Amino acid sequence: MDHHIMRTLLAVFVLVNLDRGYGTETHDQVLSITPKTQEQVEVVRNVSTQYETVLWQPVSHQYITEETQVHLFVPANSSEMVQDLLQKYAITNEVLLANPSELIEMQTKNYSTDPRSSSTFYERYHSLEDIYYWINRTTMDNTDKVKAILIGSSYEKRPLYVLKLSLNDRPNKKAAWIDCGIHAREWISPAFCLWFVQYSLAFYRQNQEITNILDDMDFYVLPVMNPDGYKYTWTTKRMWRKNRSLSRSRWGSTCIGVDLNRNFDANWCTEGASPEPCSEIYCGAFPESEPESQAVANFLRTHKDSVQLYISIHSYSQMLLFPYSCTMDEAENHSDLLEMTQKAAQNIRRFYRTNYKYGAGAKTIYLAPGGSDDWAYKLGIKYSFTFELQDRGEYGFLLPPSKISKACNEALIAVKTIALKVIEKTKASADSSHTAKNVMPVL
Repeated sequence: MDHHIMRTLLAVFVLVNLDRGYGTETHDQVLSITPKTQEQVEVVRNVSTQYETVLWQPVSHQYITEETQVHLFVPANSSEMVQDLLQKYAITNEVLLANPSELIEMQTKNYSTDPRSSSTFYERYHSLEDIYYWINRTTMDNTDKVKAILIGSSYEKRPLYVLKLSLNDRPNKKAAWIDCGIHAREWISPAFCLWFVQYSLAFYRQNQEITNILDDMDFYVLPVMNPDGYKYTWTTKRMWRKNRSLSRSRWGSTCIGVDLNRNFDANWCTEGASPEPCSEIYCGAFPESEPESQAVANFLRTHKDSVQLYISIHSYSQMLLFPYSCTMDEAENHSDLLEMTQKAAQNIRRFYRTNYKYGAGAKTIYLAPGGSDDWAYKLGIKYSFTFELQDRGEYGFLLPPSKISKACNEALIAVKTIALKVIEKTKASADSSHTAKNVMPVL
């Protein structure tokens, strides 16, 4: 069907139904929609762009294809119109979440902010203010083990703190990096960074694996890479994804936000990103145009000789991904990365019976250029990963607090499995190069 005819039909449909007074007594919903034909694909793409809906999965309407499962957040005022349209074109759909606003309300309840006041602190979501307070408290309570490093500030001038976990004074230690909260609405991500720091401090010298890892490596942990966006999801719009910088679209409209995970210099703004400021996958004006991505890139450039492992935490879809996402080409150590993620996925399944997909980003999901993991890989950090935490779409970005513990423990298993493999491989490679240097030439 012609694209313009479809738009006109939609506009008429909207006006007719507004006239009927639809949308007054309905709730917000999250729908799972599966278009089967190209005509249905066009309808779903239009629904996801014409109404005030929010695509949860895939992240952009351009990825909607036949037989793709689409998760769409539909606000109450569009609910009946969207349902009627889906019915008119016989598009398969079901309600994933009947009343997401109830979940949102439950997740933003204000509890005590003091980490020491409750054993369930790490099984709740926390506002940005709470997280800054936690950073301060954690560094004060562990002055010999944790140091807060200010690496820059956000577009709205909020500080970007990286916590350096250093549990012993061994010389020439290598390091690992974990960042959380690059996408504002993925709340389980910052929750994991807090969980990881707490676990490392509590179980060093108690759990053999974390002890071996922390004896060998320092960890740099950035709990919230996108503080402006994260703050906005708590105060104004729970489904916000990008940062909060101001851009002007080519039509003159002012749009907010750059997708920080399309803003790094790795095949920047090629297929899978958008040059349009109003898009959810807007790549920014140029690579590292955003203060948040630039701060991370500058820090990693400075520390690239010691950082051997890079992990970026996202949600949702339960995947362990590695480079490349920006091209279909295979990374030079593809088989190592595949082996590590496969082992991690097996361990998660063994302990928690949860299935995680694994593989190179572009081949496992879709092309996504300008990502931080590809950029880190190209910088020389050859063990670079993106974890997509729980779930597969039952709750999506609104994962209930009761599920934080399991989601974080699954990610922890993956971090431990991969970190131990990285240590093992880097030691083996150091030993072999040392042996090669000491071999006497045969004359």
